Amino acid sequence: MSKILIRGAKVLGGEPQDVLIDGETIAQVGTGIEAGDAQVIEADGKILLPGLVDLHTHLREPGREDSETVLTGTKAAARGGWTAVHAMANTFPVADTAGVVEQVWRLGRESGYCDVQPVGAVTVGLEGKQLAELGAMHESAAGVVVFSDDGKCVDDAVIMRRALEYVKAFDGVVAQHAQEPRLTEGAQMNEGVVSTELGLGGWPAVAEESIIARDVLLAEHVGSRVHICHLSTAGSVEIVRWAKSRGIDVTAEVTPHHLLLTDEMVRTYNPVYKVNPPLRTQNDVMALREALADGTIDIVATDHAPHPHEDKDCEWAAAAMGMVGLETALSVIQHTMVDTGLLDWAGVAQRMSVNPAKIGRLAGHGRPVSAGEPANLTLVDPAYRGPVDSAEFASRSRNTPYEGLELPGRVTHTFLRGRATVIDGKLA
Repeated sequence: MSKILIRGAKVLGGEPQDVLIDGETIAQVGTGIEAGDAQVIEADGKILLPGLVDLHTHLREPGREDSETVLTGTKAAARGGWTAVHAMANTFPVADTAGVVEQVWRLGRESGYCDVQPVGAVTVGLEGKQLAELGAMHESAAGVVVFSDDGKCVDDAVIMRRALEYVKAFDGVVAQHAQEPRLTEGAQMNEGVVSTELGLGGWPAVAEESIIARDVLLAEHVGSRVHICHLSTAGSVEIVRWAKSRGIDVTAEVTPHHLLLTDEMVRTYNPVYKVNPPLRTQNDVMALREALADGTIDIVATDHAPHPHEDKDCEWAAAAMGMVGLETALSVIQHTMVDTGLLDWAGVAQRMSVNPAKIGRLAGHGRPVSAGEPANLTLVDPAYRGPVDSAEFASRSRNTPYEGLELPGRVTHTFLRGRATVIDGKLA
């Protein structure tokens, strides 16, 4: 593998430095590094970050390859600056056995565009009735550490307690989709003024907040780790903040779309805005931004949820829930958090690389940009501005809520263990 010299990049947004990659590792970081026989990438004005890590993606394979495959999903991830993604378990068949998680893991290794770490189901078939083979999935070649029934809530308190007790033995974590099902029957959007005016079934904030409150108390009781998926309300923020103040081992994520979009978008009845949990109010958006800035929310995760055209281009009530997000996430975070002064680039690296790798116990990712570390890196041009064009996506699906919206920032290069997967914004 040839040497690569990234010249003049602002590492974590700081002073310009040169970074020399030799094989799979960073050989040198400093100024005035001689290029020698290295390929040179001029990075004046660009930001160099550790490769991004997504704790929450849906790659759909096996079973829904019409929406996405591991190959197309990892291509999309690379274009977005991600060097590792966690693939959720709601596939067909469900990733609730060692065999299925190993299949997803091997497909990720074969893709070569980013590392894929499977997330195992908490319960058999995501049905919430019986614990899945948690230990077997952990002991498999995939080495599963994160377990989630995402798409469905583990609403049975006894089952949730047992899962927390089980994963404690190997320092695993249960990632909860917080949605009390009895409170969201027939729900179509956030419960509030807009849902009343539109006549759509309301999805109350308390349906999320009540589950989070229960689960942080269970985690405290058991002494285990719990992670809250796609937190979306101001009330949820306060519960997590309270739990952390008590020393409870809880972490939480927020999606880019919940940091930017509100339930006002639903007035268009465009199903591209239909998502689970639903888009909330502007007050919720501002609370989420502040919580991400102050560390109450630990990470940004995309909840990348691809769907084929026919599942979204229909009437609102029949449309599938979810949005693609891998290729636009960093731009949305620059727009909502960096350009607003709420986070600097070092803070972005912490929340989109370091923290998710730590939560997922993912070796080799989320590491400092320094000599001797794996060369998993993302180079970003923060000065770029342009409209989102889904026709350019590497993802198999196009259900983005940002079509035509002008957003800042563009990933120019992504490196996975020293090998460029994206060069000048295009897949290598």
